[in-house]
Amino acid sequence: MHDRIKLMLFLCFCASGTALADEAAQCRANGGTYLTGTVTKAPVFAHGHPRDGVELSHTHLRLLSDQDGRSYDIAIDNVFATVYDAAGERVPTPLSSIRRGERLEICGRPFTHGGRGIDWVHTNCGARPSAARPDGWLKVLGPDGTPGPNLESSQEYCRLWQ
Repeated sequence: MHDRIKLMLFLCFCASGTALADEAAQCRANGGTYLTGTVTKAPVFAHGHPRDGVELSHTHLRLLSDQDGRSYDIAIDNVFATVYDAAGERVPTPLSSIRRGERLEICGRPFTHGGRGIDWVHTNCGARPSAARPDGWLKVLGPDGTPGPNLESSQEYCRLWQ
């Protein structure tokens, strides 16, 4: 029985590794850079600027990368959060539920202005993806490494860029 449990755990581990490899390939196909890692600084709100009456605020968090061991500033556009409040001045739900120590999967665009980071971790509203405008995402990884839903998939405010 003990060997059977070991085999099941091994198969789960392999399956989650395969799933992440598939996610990385999908990210590249979407024009993005793929990153997984552990949250080292919880999400904080950052004011933005108005566009057609909607504040384009951001949420920032720090992620320690599994790929290269470096720390990244993850700049998250709040308007793509699934429960964004255009008048809010706080980290929107579900981004506010992200905690230090959690593992995330990021697909986005790297930047170096102001430090090492990744932005554009959101839908690109159906536009053709490119390295400059990937069709990105932000997902919380479960305990078994399985990615959850994209927390940056709302298309409610896509009209601001059309």
